[in-house]
Amino acid sequence: MNTLFDKIWDKHVVQQVEDGPTQLYIDRLYCHEVTSPQAFDGMRARGLKCFRPKQIYCMPDHNTPTHDQDKPIEDPVSKKQVDTLAKNAEEFGLTHYGMMSKDNGIIHVVGPEKGLSLPGMTIVCGDSHTSTHGAMGAVAFGIGTSEVEMVMASQCILQQKPKSMRISINGVLGKGVTAKDVALYLMSKLTTSGATGYFVEYAGSTVKAMTMEGRLTLCNLSIEMGARGGFVAPDATTFNYLKGREFAPKGEEWDKAVAYWKTLKSGPDAVFDKELTFDAADIEPRITYGTNPGMGIGITENIPSEGDANFDKALNYMQFEAGRKLLGTKVDYVFLGACTNGRIEDFRAFASIVKGRRKADDVVAWLVPGSWAVDKQIREEGLDKVLEAAGFEIRQPGCSACLAMNDDKVPAGKLAVSTSNRNFEGRQGPGARTVLVSPLTAAAAAVTGVITDPRELL
Repeated sequence: MNTLFDKIWDKHVVQQVEDGPTQLYIDRLYCHEVTSPQAFDGMRARGLKCFRPKQIYCMPDHNTPTHDQDKPIEDPVSKKQVDTLAKNAEEFGLTHYGMMSKDNGIIHVVGPEKGLSLPGMTIVCGDSHTSTHGAMGAVAFGIGTSEVEMVMASQCILQQKPKSMRISINGVLGKGVTAKDVALYLMSKLTTSGATGYFVEYAGSTVKAMTMEGRLTLCNLSIEMGARGGFVAPDATTFNYLKGREFAPKGEEWDKAVAYWKTLKSGPDAVFDKELTFDAADIEPRITYGTNPGMGIGITENIPSEGDANFDKALNYMQFEAGRKLLGTKVDYVFLGACTNGRIEDFRAFASIVKGRRKADDVVAWLVPGSWAVDKQIREEGLDKVLEAAGFEIRQPGCSACLAMNDDKVPAGKLAVSTSNRNFEGRQGPGARTVLVSPLTAAAAAVTGVITDPRELL
């Protein structure tokens, strides 16, 4: 019996090149401002139009400032990239959700919330965290700029078929443990290369119990284990999330779609190239201590006393000591947001801890919704009032401090507690130090001023 990955992949094969790659049909291409300009230039140089323009959606997110979006962008490089995307989208007749439009946000947040990412689809974007959309039950993966051009020109891509892996997590997550902690735990177990060459299906009772937002976070981080992508079989949680969304099927089409989506699961005798099983009870709130997402520990644990070849270099950069706890370490910056944790549920989690408390005086906090739709929901639910009463302000949507491509850069040497997806050297600014955590752990640090176990404040 085929795995779910096989089912979706095989349905999209246009042709198999002998001793070569598969020509795979792509249902949805997302374009942002950083990895698309050369692709558009290539199309122009060859005198080509986009083959299926209605299946391509463009929006700026990496370079957008998270304040004063109604004014011209000050940084000349960011301004040029954002302006160029708008011009290219217009010239090639593509849907473009520009800055300040109610539809704008981080592409990996907007796609699912608008119902543009649907079960059974193949989805690509020139961005490694495209794996996020796999939470909808889609085969979604990041591609390079030359491949973006290939999809624009033909709505197809040449790809070697990855191997399949199933990661099952079973049991009930403990107090204060979130999907982000599950992902950080898996990365520490598999390392950042443990899933290289595989497409991962997440399964088991823990995953089944996750909300859509939780699954989006889990799939977002698949790439950080080296996987080509990760996904969750669609179920009632998926259907309830999608029903009524702008681009989701309506009426009879909806009923037909759900009937098909219900068939999208791996059979009981499906054979995977690799199977791994974990117990939810073993996972506590997590935190990273090094310079890749796999260098992580439980929040109450000590940093290991030794590690691989990069271990000493990483600790030296992070200014941490082997064998010591991170609890109580002074924090300079806290960042809530990114395509990993910029959804409404993440803001609810953050607010649940800061409610009735105050932001620590010497902490700079950036709270950045993943989209204008999330921003609207924050205000409708009154979370903005809770956050403001605690001394926090909400910024405008964008990738923000996830990566140093806009104004939200962490200064050299400062320690940021971040809900984003990567903690490489300089990722949040030259010389910046990053520890990755869940929104609950970020909130605990924001109000205490030090790395704190969020369970103490729940």
